[in-house]
Amino acid sequence: MQKEATLYEKLENNQVACSACAHRCKIKPKNRGICHTRENRDGKLFSLVYGKACVFNVDPIEKKPLMHFLSNTKTLSIGTVGCNFSCDFCQNWNLSQDNKKMEGIVGSDLSPEGIVKIAKKFNLPSISYTYNEPAIFSEYAADTAKLAKLEGINNIYVTNGYLTKESRALILPYLDAANIDLKSFDDSFYKTFCGAKLEPVLETIEHFFNTNVHIEITTLVVPNENDTKKNFERIANYISGLSKDIPWHISRFYPAHKMKDLSPTDLKSLELAKKIGQNAGIKNIYIGNV
Repeated sequence: MQKEATLYEKLENNQVACSACAHRCKIKPKNRGICHTRENRDGKLFSLVYGKACVFNVDPIEKKPLMHFLSNTKTLSIGTVGCNFSCDFCQNWNLSQDNKKMEGIVGSDLSPEGIVKIAKKFNLPSISYTYNEPAIFSEYAADTAKLAKLEGINNIYVTNGYLTKESRALILPYLDAANIDLKSFDDSFYKTFCGAKLEPVLETIEHFFNTNVHIEITTLVVPNENDTKKNFERIANYISGLSKDIPWHISRFYPAHKMKDLSPTDLKSLELAKKIGQNAGIKNIYIGNV
């Protein structure tokens, strides 16, 4: 169910500028953006994953992870293939990265109406757009979220935060909560390991916070890369500076994707991050994947 995107602008020579994420890819005809899910067809941008769910499941909401939103409930989790990041340490690399090597799009046909129907059938209070990055399927997520809201169902983003003002505006009228990755407070870490930049992530965190979306933040601690005391302090002070009530999830890395040679994160490193967060005044800190 491929569909023309709404988050783009037409340029000269049949090129388009995608505005779904902060990469703002300029895409030539017959080419795709960094996520490999948005394609220029004769000067029009199409979402190749619209209505194409690669994975859907009923999960505890704490698995997103969200510990202070609709606690002890289940959520309908939906994701497609593709991602706008290329993290060397990606824990979901088979969903987020493998499609970049393929021409076809993997997934099952599932319309926004179908997603909401499933949530209603199982009496689920929320739908989570997760597993891969929801920014790349912004139109699919927004159309689903709009229908869900009419049925009294909450909407949740689990995101790397690399949204634009346009993609945030598209989802915000229907968005209730978000877990946002803050992978590091070092821009060079984002550039080296994710193919991205830090600033757009901070913009999304602050925009969601200032528009009363319930947010929780997750940091995956990668051994020898973002596990320094200085990095933990900068993240903790940033979160605390916004609000000491924002929960911080400190997540354990396991060998995956291009970092299979690393060991899982040392528990002492996770405890150090937690202690630093507590010293910064953050009220709710959780160590995950242990």
